[in-house]
Amino acid sequence: MSGTTPATRGAAQRTATGRRGAVVAALMLSMALAALDSTIVSTAVPQIVGDLGGFSVFSWLFSGYLLAVTVTLPVYGKLSDTFGRKPVLVVGAAVFLLGSLLCALAWNMAALIAFRVVQGLGGGALQGTVQTLAADLYPLEERPKIQSKLSTVWAVSAVAGPGIGGLLAAYADWRWIFLVNLPIGSVALWLIVRHLHEPQRESLREPPGESQRQSRPKSRPHARVDWPGALAVFACGGVLLAALVQGGVAWPWLSAPSFALFGAGLALAALVVVVERRAAEPIIPGWVWRRRTIAAVNLALGALGLLMVAPTVFLPTYAQSVLGLAPVTAGFVLSVWTLSWPVSAALSQHVYRRIGFRDTALLGIGAAALVLFAFPFLPYPGEAWQPTLLMLLLGAALGLFQLPLIVGVQSTVGWAERGTTTASVLFCRQTGQTVGAAVFGAVANGVLAARLGGANDLDSVTRALDAGTAPEATRHAIAEAVHAVYLGAACAAALAFLVLLCVAPRRFPVLQNPGDRDGSAI
Repeated sequence: MSGTTPATRGAAQRTATGRRGAVVAALMLSMALAALDSTIVSTAVPQIVGDLGGFSVFSWLFSGYLLAVTVTLPVYGKLSDTFGRKPVLVVGAAVFLLGSLLCALAWNMAALIAFRVVQGLGGGALQGTVQTLAADLYPLEERPKIQSKLSTVWAVSAVAGPGIGGLLAAYADWRWIFLVNLPIGSVALWLIVRHLHEPQRESLREPPGESQRQSRPKSRPHARVDWPGALAVFACGGVLLAALVQGGVAWPWLSAPSFALFGAGLALAALVVVVERRAAEPIIPGWVWRRRTIAAVNLALGALGLLMVAPTVFLPTYAQSVLGLAPVTAGFVLSVWTLSWPVSAALSQHVYRRIGFRDTALLGIGAAALVLFAFPFLPYPGEAWQPTLLMLLLGAALGLFQLPLIVGVQSTVGWAERGTTTASVLFCRQTGQTVGAAVFGAVANGVLAARLGGANDLDSVTRALDAGTAPEATRHAIAEAVHAVYLGAACAAALAFLVLLCVAPRRFPVLQNPGDRDGSAI
């Protein structure tokens, strides 16, 4: 007599649940690595420059990492669809840990920047694959739980990162900022290797389509990697993002280096189109932009990246220069949105189950636009509680906006397309942040130059305020510059609203869990 007893089935279920819990812990640790690395280095810059020198190029500690993460996201997304999530995540975590070790051993600023790029090559795999695996592990009705956990990890890391970096730099050595990644990452890597077991992929070959009902993992008999396309995407993204990051900083916008980089970037973009159209398995397949749902989410989250620059980059300057707050207090004004964001994201499922993914996102981004538009109407100089309240409301609005779109778009594709889809969404959001930093930096500097005359920019003006040599009129000019940036961010939110309203379908065509025959729309 064959079969299993209830006790055996219960034991198997407990084993599977424990294994999934271990994998979730590994995903949260991996997300913490990627999130901490975005903030922990910033407070240690004086110690790093004092030890290694290279003050004129230290900004590339951040730019180099950002570029590497952004341009590798589409590549890792496609690789995870081709070979599975586990090998991509293992290789990415190993590369990130290698980069961390090399950063700790850096002997000059050039070496440290190069090793930060190595870190970024691994960080791209961590960010994209963690989000994809979160959707693989949980059915649609449970995905808000894991996404809210990941949002909480990101929020805690954003708040704790600068403090941890400052403590390590002050009381230990700045090299420990990178060495601390090794034990955390090693635990995550061990959990992934031991407990992540992906299901056997079937050898199916179907053309992707919006109505595809096959959601079980699949692979092709002879999987081929589009390495020419990957190289072209990497080169094109690197050149264009470098032009945006360094334009107006290392050289003027209207200068030979800017024209050369943008010209080379456009030429490489044309090459990407040619290579990808000829590739059997392109890194960036055309269906990513031909499907209304994915295209709308890509554009909307690109606008999200754009508008996030206003609070993250400019609010701390406003809080210190205009409100006169200490750096720690100014950081708290910004950090409150990391409290309301994950709470709102976790509760968003109760909204989108009633009115759908698109309308929930419309509600969130509409509220965000109103909050951003209200910022320029704050009184001068105002009280600290006023921008703090607005940031609390903004976090709640964006939690209601972002998570339904990510959960929704991941639910419209099967396993074999989920990595590419998730990577395209994250790539657009990262690119939006890069574009936003360049555009809003130019806006703020333009307002300051118009109000104060000459070639004043935000950095020079805030340094003068810190030294106590700037008049009260300068504070007014900074307030007006930041107000202009927030108006631009409100316009980006309005653009996201219009994209969702006009491009996204009223109901997302959701694929059901493996084993279900039909899909549905939410």
